[in-house]
Amino acid sequence: MTIVLDTSALLAHHRDEEGANRVQSLFENDNIRLLIASITLTEFGRRMLELGAGPEEIQRILADYRHLLDGVVPIDEEISMRALSLAAHATKRIPLVDSIIAAVACSQKAKLVHRDRHFDSIPKSLLKTESL
Repeated sequence: MTIVLDTSALLAHHRDEEGANRVQSLFENDNIRLLIASITLTEFGRRMLELGAGPEEIQRILADYRHLLDGVVPIDEEISMRALSLAAHATKRIPLVDSIIAAVACSQKAKLVHRDRHFDSIPKSLLKTESL
């Protein structure tokens, strides 16, 4: 099984918030292929800056997470167009970064693990999700 972690899932894990135990169990499961979108690195880092972390600390944290993941998926034209399609099918507005992350999950035929309710506005026929 392949899972894409949304930035909200990484933040929950890092900050030991609700859902952290579930994310930890995913890291420990050898039968799961864990991925993130490349844009998650930026979004996570920016949130850490807002929380007071310095650039060196953020780089260290991101490096630690990269070791736990099976890959970082780059954003290309196909994913960009899929993000547009998902946004068009959503019943509510989806932030740009989140539509791209959702498109990565779709492109990888993966389940998206998250803590953002706006993903629920994307039809289940287009995106498999698990809310923390």
